[in-house]
Amino acid sequence: MSPTFVRDEGHWLYRLSASEWIRAAQAELDRAERAYSSGDGRGGLAGARRAAGMALNGALIVAPNAGWGRTYIEHLVALRGEPDLPDAVREAARVLVDAAPARPGGPQLVVLRTKGTTERVVEAARDVIAHAFTVTCRAEPLS
Repeated sequence: MSPTFVRDEGHWLYRLSASEWIRAAQAELDRAERAYSSGDGRGGLAGARRAAGMALNGALIVAPNAGWGRTYIEHLVALRGEPDLPDAVREAARVLVDAAPARPGGPQLVVLRTKGTTERVVEAARDVIAHAFTVTCRAEPLS
């Protein structure tokens, strides 16, 4: 059983409870899907990464791991190398970290985005969120 959650509005992690982070992650993923649907690949990718990272914040509340860092991307980079995680979760983190965003003002490269590539990113975020949800459910009752 995890220690009792104490909200701290000024703390980056404890401003939300674990279950609130999971709900925030799902809402962020919904926004990412809308961004992809409207042709905003950069916004879709950023939102998918943010959603996965938000869910991992929930997992960090109930299962602290300093090796995951503080930012959403640090969480995902750390997940790729976690030997105790299921392969699907490590692969999902890899997909999210390695996906190439469009680079405004950068070299004029054409990044082909097909329905399959955007779906793969969204599914990867869903896999990470599902893992984080499972971690939080093991430790705290849903509120």
